[in-house]
Order: sequence, then structure tokens, then C-alpha cells
Amino acid sequence: MIAFLRRGLFAVLALSLVLGANSVPIAAQSQENSRYAAIVIDAATGEVLFARNADSRRYPASLTKMMTLYLTFEALSQGKVNVNDVLTISPRAASQPPSKLGLAAGQTITLDNAMRATAVRSANDMALAVGEHIGGSEARFTNMMTLKAEQLGMTQTRYFTANGLPDARQITSARDQAILARAIMRDFPQYYSYFGLHDWAYNGRNYRNTNGLLPTGRGYDGMKTGYTNASGYNLAASAVRDGRRLITIVLGGRSTASRNAHVAELMDTGFEVERRRAQGERIQIAQTFFEQRGFGVGSVSADAPIAYASVNDDEDGIGAESTAVAYTAAPPPAALPTRVAPAPSERAASQRAAATAQAVGQAAASSSNARAPQNVTASLNGAPSSAAVAPSTTPRRATPPPAREPARAAARAPAGRWAVQVGAFREEKVATDWLTEVNRRFRSQFATAERNVQTAGDWYRSRFVGLTEAGAKTACEALSERRVTCMVIGPD
Repeated sequence: MIAFLRRGLFAVLALSLVLGANSVPIAAQSQENSRYAAIVIDAATGEVLFARNADSRRYPASLTKMMTLYLTFEALSQGKVNVNDVLTISPRAASQPPSKLGLAAGQTITLDNAMRATAVRSANDMALAVGEHIGGSEARFTNMMTLKAEQLGMTQTRYFTANGLPDARQITSARDQAILARAIMRDFPQYYSYFGLHDWAYNGRNYRNTNGLLPTGRGYDGMKTGYTNASGYNLAASAVRDGRRLITIVLGGRSTASRNAHVAELMDTGFEVERRRAQGERIQIAQTFFEQRGFGVGSVSADAPIAYASVNDDEDGIGAESTAVAYTAAPPPAALPTRVAPAPSERAASQRAAATAQAVGQAAASSSNARAPQNVTASLNGAPSSAAVAPSTTPRRATPPPAREPARAAARAPAGRWAVQVGAFREEKVATDWLTEVNRRFRSQFATAERNVQTAGDWYRSRFVGLTEAGAKTACEALSERRVTCMVIGPD
């Protein structure tokens, strides 16, 4: 009987080895990974080019630090804090597990260096120290994080830690992370470069960014990595090529190398879609284009439980610390949105602008045959292109009487209907001053453009308008080379 059982066991083992030898490596099959989720979007229009399990709940890991820094950028723009503020490390911050900078309780660091440590080193102690500085305590700060997520339209996201260390309640989705990535670029382009730092020197030591795509020379200019046992290998990445910016989110990768390679493949495919469209090819549904190349094809259930990754390449240094439990992902909606949804505040702004335009603009509209420009602010946030334009807050000089200025030249007609957005601010003066500064530094790129500050809710968008498509793309490329974040805004 024992001999029979042994022979049966050997037969099973032999069969499993034969089947294993003929199978494709699991690491190469994202559709068989229950933690996998991904999305690729056009940063300017919000169009979703590709989505796979994009609304299923996942663990953010250190992608959490994107929201931590978003709130820091907001506090800086509002004047509540300063980059030169000195932070005293609390015992709680000092006790955080790696990855960390390792300052002891009572030691100090400037807010600027703490932000750099958070973005480059993914330092858990510094992320918590920043949260305590902004919110007073981690609990209060994470409440602020969750509230901001709701305001931005991140419907699947809840925060309970400021640094992304494991907590079974802290969840997000790939789509929500894409919304956050767009919001950072849209609202705080002057601070976006923190996410693109290749390295950072502090106290005689040089720290390299955990994002391995930055030095590849393929247009990658920032965002964030993340890893815990429960989340797998996460990456939010953004790249600019030919004046177009794409954002790609991949959650639940099996290793740093395979995740980076997959993000690069998704980016390449997305830019191929954009290039073909620019050449006149009709690609109405980009998802189909991706799937024809093998992306997103598979039978894995979107609500499969999240599995645990092996601790073999812990880029953020926190894998062994994970205490999170498996979380059952929610099924995606039957019809996935084709654009990243606008934040509620943006939708309200569009509605107010539409009401204002209807009340005071009918006479002007009837006297002009030219089509009114679309609400590009709403477009950046995925709202319908028919939304009315929010009124500009830039003071306009009244037309002087001809008798007083007979030699005054007529206003120059705009060269085109494209625009370049270089910032978004809470204060109109800051938005105007930033436009002036960018114009001073890039005078030749914007020689034919008009400086314009547009309102959307409580935000003031700094834009150069009246550009041709080629001029807008060339200008944005010049800004990107000098690490000034920008977005090319089309007329449609």
C-alpha cells in the first residue's frame, strides 16, 4: 500500500513538472495576477486609453506619499507653510520602519529636505514628519488626505497612514491614482519636479530615486513607486513625447523589473496611439488597440482576493514589515468611464460658469460667428467639451477713445487656438506672477501668445493662449527640458 502511494505521488510530481515546463512564466502574464490593475490616460484630455481592473480596490503602498505631497504643495501655495520651515522629528516619526532617512527623535530637518526624502528615498519617517507638520497629527492629516481624495473624485480611496505602511483599511484604485497624478500636475506644476528628482544629496550621502524609469531617456519625468507584501510592486509614471503627456498606473506587479518593463510597454503603446492619431489614422477606441497587442486579455476575475508577494526585491524597504490582510476587490462597473472623472469642485465650477455665460453672453454670441472656445479647465478634468468657459480674471484694458489715441494699433489676432498651461494656484496674483516669470524665462517661445488667467472654482489657471499646435508643443517641450511642468491644451 505504501509503495502504491509513493508511485502515485511520483506520478503527480512528474505530471506537474511536465505541465510547468510547457507553461509561460506567470510573472509575464499580468492577467493571471489577482493584484494586477492598470490604467493609461492622456494627461491633457483625460481620455482613458487603456484600463484593466482600474476600479478594483488595491493597496496603494508608498503611492500614498503622492497625496501626502499634494497636501504639502497645497499648504505651500496657500502660505500656510514654507519650504524653509524646520521640522522636529517626533518619536512616532523616528520609530517608523524602513525605508527611512533615520533621523532620531528631536533632530531637525527643513521641510524642503523632508519633501525630497519623501519623493526620492520614499522615506516613511519623513512622510510622517511632513504630515504631522501640516496636520498637527497623523490622524488629523490622514483625515485631510481622505477628504481631499473625495474632493478630487477619488471614489475608491481611503487613507489611514501618511506614508503607506500596511493598513488593511487603506485602499485605492488605479483610476484614483491617475486622478491624483493629473491633479498634482494640474494644480501644482511648480512643485511637480519633486517627483522627477533623479537623486538627492543629504548629510554627505547621495540617494537615488526608486523610480528606475527616470534615467532611461524616454521622456519619463516623475511620479512614484510603492511596495508592500499585500500590494505588490506599484508604479505611477508620467512621460512626455512629441508634446503629449501620458500617465500610466500599474498596481500589483510581481517584481521591480517586470513592473517597470510593463509600464514601459504600456507607455510605448499609448504614444503609438497618439502618434497614429496625429497622422490622421482613426482610432476611436484605444482600448481595442491595446488589446490587439495582448494587453488586458485574460479571464481573471476582477474581484479575486489580493494575494501576497514574495519578499525578494523590496525597493521601498517595507515588505517584511507588512501586517495587512488580504482584501477582496470590488467588481468594476459594467460600463467603465472613457475619461477620468472631473472633481466635484470642477463640475460645480463648470455649472456656475455655464449659468453666467447664459445670463450675460447671449448678445455677444449672436453677434459673432466664431465658435466659442471650450472650457479647457473642465477638459483637463474630463468634463464634456461643451462645458462653458469660466470667465477670465485677468484685467483687460478698456478700449480707449480713438480721439485720445489715434495712432493706437489694432489688437493682434491670435495665431491659433491652442494653449499651454503652466500652473494652477489658489491666489490670482500668484498665478499672474508665475505667468510673468515663465514669460520672462521663455520669451521667444511665447512671443505670439497672450497671457491669460482663467478661473475654475477656487483655482486660477495660468495659461498662454492663442498658439498654433506646433507652437504650443514646441514651447512645452522647451519648458520640459528646463524642468518646468506644462500641458498642451488643444481646441477640441
